[in-house]
Amino acid sequence: MANKYVNFISDKHFLVCIENLYNSYIKAKEGISKKKFYSNKIDTFKLTFDARFNDISEETVIKNEIMRQIDKSINNSIGTFHEQILGGIKGFEMGKLSGYDIKATDNTLFADIKNKHNTMNSSAAESLFQKLSRYADTHKKANCYWVQILAKNSFCESWLGDINGKEYSHSRVFKISGDQFYALLTGQDDAFFALYKALPIAISDFMMNLNKSKKSEKNSALTEINNDKKESGRTVFDQITFENFGYYLGFDKL
Repeated sequence: MANKYVNFISDKHFLVCIENLYNSYIKAKEGISKKKFYSNKIDTFKLTFDARFNDISEETVIKNEIMRQIDKSINNSIGTFHEQILGGIKGFEMGKLSGYDIKATDNTLFADIKNKHNTMNSSAAESLFQKLSRYADTHKKANCYWVQILAKNSFCESWLGDINGKEYSHSRVFKISGDQFYALLTGQDDAFFALYKALPIAISDFMMNLNKSKKSEKNSALTEINNDKKESGRTVFDQITFENFGYYLGFDKL
């Protein structure tokens, strides 16, 4: 029986990957309490500019800021989603905290997956190159890849470069874009595009069958802040500013 979504992983595996990512979204949303929201000091000057210059309410600005914090958490989970999808392709598996993200079951390929091309500084890039080189030296038939799921171009090329003042190269260490890596593992040139086209269908199927009890409760940060401002009589911004900077000179007057 033909797969409904893509032909390089089973429908069941595809839906499990979506469920895992959905659970990450739920966890991220529910994790934003007022304490978590305040864990990095809130720039209420910027929030004021955002509200006034964009002509939106203070509450909307706070909701946007909460969503920005949630988004930072979700970005890592998107990378994990791709690892799980790729780990479901026959002949490949996830690393499971083994130092690599994906490998061939016959040890002919090792890969480290980054969701975006610009997520590493020079020290991280140097460390990654050295790690991939060690895999290549240990496994003489292995090609090793730095995978950039969302890259600036479509490519598969030797990773050569000057990193932190040192010249690096290895005959079997490569960097590769997401589309080319999906093509490499599946043998299907348009596999990454096929995944993109299948996602809305698979997500709809998942959401339709979702256990209602698993649906998320809203994050509590804004509710807590609104309760506090009702007691204090402050505006939303003044409440946040007081709770973040009440110890600054003059801010105790809020």
